[in-house]
Amino acid sequence: MELAIDIGNSNVVIGFSDGTDWVHLMRFKTKKDGEAKLYYDLRIRESLLDINLVLDPIEGIYISSVVPDLTMDISQVVSSIFDKQVSIIGPQSFKKLKLSIDNPLEIGNDLVANAVSAVSRYSRSCVIVDFGTALTFTTVTSSYEILGVAIAPGLKTAMSSLYGETAQLPEVPLELPKTVIGKNTTHAIQSGVLWGYVGLVKEMILRIREEYGEDLTPIATGGLSSILHPIKHLFYDIDKNLTLDGIIIIGRDIEV
Repeated sequence: MELAIDIGNSNVVIGFSDGTDWVHLMRFKTKKDGEAKLYYDLRIRESLLDINLVLDPIEGIYISSVVPDLTMDISQVVSSIFDKQVSIIGPQSFKKLKLSIDNPLEIGNDLVANAVSAVSRYSRSCVIVDFGTALTFTTVTSSYEILGVAIAPGLKTAMSSLYGETAQLPEVPLELPKTVIGKNTTHAIQSGVLWGYVGLVKEMILRIREEYGEDLTPIATGGLSSILHPIKHLFYDIDKNLTLDGIIIIGRDIEV
């Protein structure tokens, strides 16, 4: 059994892999205050009791984090619970990876994990579209060379900015409306953001392909990757666990 832990800005996801499948996934809100360590210790232990999961011996625990303040806290918590040393992955942890960007240390570990996972699985050049807190487009070649990234606000982030910064706009559910012309405030916001993002994703994939000069395989991941139904056909595959798969692959490379 191996554990992949993805510490993101919105959620912390812990995946239990038996080497073939993800046996169980835990998802917690990202908590950044002084009580975070106790919070995750209690929540993880409670979740293990609730699911009554029989764990094989833990062969490896690998963490990817884009929240530095939480990295050591969660590392210490899971190391204590599972009595196993933790490996923390970074942009330069995967030996085959080449980062053709200005500052390799700036790229998020989650984006590196996405790139490594996609190329390892599909053996082709890819543009990985991650629908998370941010909407990211990572371009990687079949030889594990990350050429660069494009970043836009994520769907929830865009929605939150509207109702958080305006007095009269409500919080609305992330549901794609059937029509673009909104008939009420909720419908109008859903249309503007979600249909707007349909166009954004289409245009970004088109421009990235044109700039790269060769065919790229679009892959979608992230918790919100299933919301924009009209663009499903653009993607060769949609896999919400792509990041976790990449964390395992990189973690094993560290262990070698």
